[in-house]
Amino acid sequence: MTASLLQLERHGAVALVTLASHNTLNPLTSELMKELGRVLQTLDADTDTRAIVLTGSVRAFAAGADIQAMAKMTYAQAVQDNYLAAEWQALSTARKPLVAAVRGYALGGGCELAMLCDIVVAGENALFGQPEIKLGLVPGAGGTQRLPRAVGKSLAMEMNLTGEPITAAQARDCGLVSRVVADEEVTRVALGLAQLIARHSLPVLLTVKAATARAFESTLAEGLVYERSAFHASFALDDQREGCDAFLERRAPFFTHQ
Repeated sequence: MTASLLQLERHGAVALVTLASHNTLNPLTSELMKELGRVLQTLDADTDTRAIVLTGSVRAFAAGADIQAMAKMTYAQAVQDNYLAAEWQALSTARKPLVAAVRGYALGGGCELAMLCDIVVAGENALFGQPEIKLGLVPGAGGTQRLPRAVGKSLAMEMNLTGEPITAAQARDCGLVSRVVADEEVTRVALGLAQLIARHSLPVLLTVKAATARAFESTLAEGLVYERSAFHASFALDDQREGCDAFLERRAPFFTHQ
């Protein structure tokens, strides 16, 4: 791992990944995003990891993409390089639960990165926004697609067309984040949530995440068929038997992740 870009800490079955650019605003350079993708792929393959927390600096989760690089980019180069697509692919396909711990700015690519996570915990002074329009740009990593699904059409239009951010409280009220806590408590709360998640059976965690995500990618009827199939398949797991037995015996389950 490139120490100047990311830091990785282990908290039992939870991995804490910190964006640690030399710039505390954590611009999402291609190098940082490629490294983050590699780390998430490694954690996805690690059977000892059952949940991941992603955070940034005190000043910013991530304040956007690399504007210096974009200022020099041509249309032909962006198309030929498929700019943003490859670097973000590993993040969008991560199978394990991702919890974002957001302090400070989550703007542009930073807001889009938070939306790629499954749960977002925000500090009370966090700001979320898509300011690309102020730069003469269109959001390129989900701002026009994931944001309306998260906050609804009207607010997404306002955020994208004005470029103005919303507060953490507004983000909670519209469903973009699940919790708002004191800034200094963000990482602790996010780790606590991830540790609650990590207590459960890994194959079930993977399936529940996939089934829930499918709600945004299919019709209700198709989603219910997928869910029912996953539900039936869970009866093949040793962990299903252990979970039911533990409940009936009024004890904590001991999952083997099989």
